[in-house]
Amino acid sequence: MNGIYPPKEFARQANIRDPTIYSRAHENWVEFWEEFAGELEWFEPWEKFFDDSKAPFFRFFVGGKLNASYNCVDRHAGKKNKIAIIWEGENREKRTYTYYQLFREVNTLANGLKSIGVGKGSRVAIYMPNIPEGIISMLACARIGATHIYIFEGFSAKSAGFRIKDSRAEFLITADGYYRRGNLIDLKEKADRAVEQAGTIKKVVVVKRAGNDVEFDENRDIWYHEILRKGHCEAEILDSNHPLFIMYTSGSTAEPKGVVHSTGGYLVHVYATSKTVLDLREDDIIWTTASLGWITGHSYAVYGPLSIGSTVLIYEGAPDYPDKCRTFDIIEEYGVTVFYTVPTLVRMIQTCDPSEYDISTVRLMGTVGEPIEPETWIWLYREVGRERVPIVNTWWQTETGGHVISQIPSLTPMKPASVGKPLPGFEIAILDDGGKPVKPFEIGNLAIMRPFPGIMLELNGDTRSYVRFYWSRYGKRIYYTGDYAYADEDGHIWIVGRADDVLNISGHRISLTEIEQIAMEIPEIREVSAIGLPDRVKGNVIGIFAVAENPGKETGEKIVKKVENDIGKIARPGLIAFVSELPKTSGKIAKRAIYDAIVGKKRSSYVVNPETLEPLMKLKPSERGIVVL
Repeated sequence: MNGIYPPKEFARQANIRDPTIYSRAHENWVEFWEEFAGELEWFEPWEKFFDDSKAPFFRFFVGGKLNASYNCVDRHAGKKNKIAIIWEGENREKRTYTYYQLFREVNTLANGLKSIGVGKGSRVAIYMPNIPEGIISMLACARIGATHIYIFEGFSAKSAGFRIKDSRAEFLITADGYYRRGNLIDLKEKADRAVEQAGTIKKVVVVKRAGNDVEFDENRDIWYHEILRKGHCEAEILDSNHPLFIMYTSGSTAEPKGVVHSTGGYLVHVYATSKTVLDLREDDIIWTTASLGWITGHSYAVYGPLSIGSTVLIYEGAPDYPDKCRTFDIIEEYGVTVFYTVPTLVRMIQTCDPSEYDISTVRLMGTVGEPIEPETWIWLYREVGRERVPIVNTWWQTETGGHVISQIPSLTPMKPASVGKPLPGFEIAILDDGGKPVKPFEIGNLAIMRPFPGIMLELNGDTRSYVRFYWSRYGKRIYYTGDYAYADEDGHIWIVGRADDVLNISGHRISLTEIEQIAMEIPEIREVSAIGLPDRVKGNVIGIFAVAENPGKETGEKIVKKVENDIGKIARPGLIAFVSELPKTSGKIAKRAIYDAIVGKKRSSYVVNPETLEPLMKLKPSERGIVVL
């Protein structure tokens, strides 16, 4: 398939129009990245672009000094009427901030944080919903050199407590509550339990968002609006490799890993890809539907767009509430020009008729977080974009910081469901287990053959796992992504899925190992296996298969409650099936055999107890709920 070429009108006006960008980046990758870096503001220039002397702990723009907050706020503050942030709450509250207003808000909060002891090198956890104070808190921390750890508001107190403790955060910024699907969520109550569990927090700053009654510790808690201090706060001059933030991501271990990102390399990466992939300009309004607590929210709802000077739209609640068509309402009302979302949301809105809305302002769409099916891609292209709007299907990870593989919308032919080609400045290969490139259409391990500016600095407090998970399979200079993929004869790449035990649910990465360990804490459970099952809306749902003393609804509900309490509702199992025995090979539960029996209706030949597959084959792949087989 040759692919669908971007509309000529779009290509004529795009940021990137010269196809030689690929060859130029290949011939001189240093010059390629340094050109983008030169468009940002540096207090002191870098002395060396790349240092690999301590591989795999790579450092970029060595010796350079800058500040991410300064680049996102100060250099645009002179455009006093230019809108930086548009916010809509689930209950239709609205707020806007110009770049000048954002500049003042960031300065006053930065001064306030300094007044309670936050400074360069401090670690500040942010447990907040999608509200402007979340972005302001990130930028205020960046301004004074404090590393922020943003925690998704949907996480349970236990999950939040783990992240606070593991990151060694001493300060927390949270909110009293927020709205989700018409319900008022008491976030402060969850935050209090998380703080108690972590045992590291000295001060808790609370945003008065919902006005709900909350418990208040006068010795520890302080209202956000009471710490604000007017006046200019000088942006801290920071080393390029100063840690900007820590973002936790699930892996093949039960506990999430704290990915540490730099200031300079990360900012250059998201600035460059915001221009090349999302084609962002100052007159754009971008709606990235991800929560601020995920890497997509960091990179393409905050640091990337604001460093360019675009307007970002953030929405507090579920984008399909109170009905699935609210997404189009929001696009129409605010004139969104760039719409960046997850395939799950696209599937949700397929019951809507886009022709009933004026969404003609949209000039680019993008997908992220999980594979998209060809039929879903085609619907988005035809029905929403009217075959005039390019779609970038982006591949990247929390660990990479920003886009790695994608279409450049003005240059790259689009193939439904493909993530396109490696972006300029990146070297990608699909390798077999021995490290040799596979042939076209053969599935192999997706690997990044050369480090790049946005790559993480390390895993927080765990250098051994950093090397073992990412830099050991093919050596200390080749990044193992953990994804299976294949390429066609034109070099376009398709992502097949995770090679490790991680599941993408609505764009959120969930550790199946963690799910299993949580289920095993229930006394009635003897054995358990968690796998991903295909789901039309979410892409995947968690299927739990357990051997239990008392199989049935009561025990199943205990599992659901425990998972929701320990992780959050995003990890709620779609199916819980009780069996008398689980298929095994050499004593180990054979997850692939469970999946094959349910989805493929086939018996795996390698299990030592094939009779255990018979009950599983009676299940429908779409079956949900609690069942006893």
